[in-house]
Amino acid sequence: MPQAIKSVEILEGDGGVGSVKLITFGEGSQFKSVKHRVDNIDKEILTYSYSIVKGDALMGVLESITYHIKIVPNADGKSICKNRSIYNTKGDTQITEEKIKKGKEKAMGMFKAIEAYLQANPDAYN
Repeated sequence: MPQAIKSVEILEGDGGVGSVKLITFGEGSQFKSVKHRVDNIDKEILTYSYSIVKGDALMGVLESITYHIKIVPNADGKSICKNRSIYNTKGDTQITEEKIKKGKEKAMGMFKAIEAYLQANPDAYN
């Protein structure tokens, strides 16, 4: 997704738990970059957790944003992706539902683009 993400660079670690990545966004993004820390990976129960710990996406009012992702297989051979976001604010700062909704919409757009790519290119993830 070159329009959304310009580059991903591993700053610390090997990509696994504890790794820190610098994600630089594409020119069309409202944000420049974030530091993303891998908090947990469990291949057996298909979960992945990571936190945005630095960058302009925190808008100066958030300490971090933590995402918990879980893939739940269906009986029909398909899967459901469940995503929970936790916004850790600085002090007594309040985040409006409107801002949360906008952030979720952008994340869903990126997820849908990745999903479409993987469905069209099944060998990309084998």
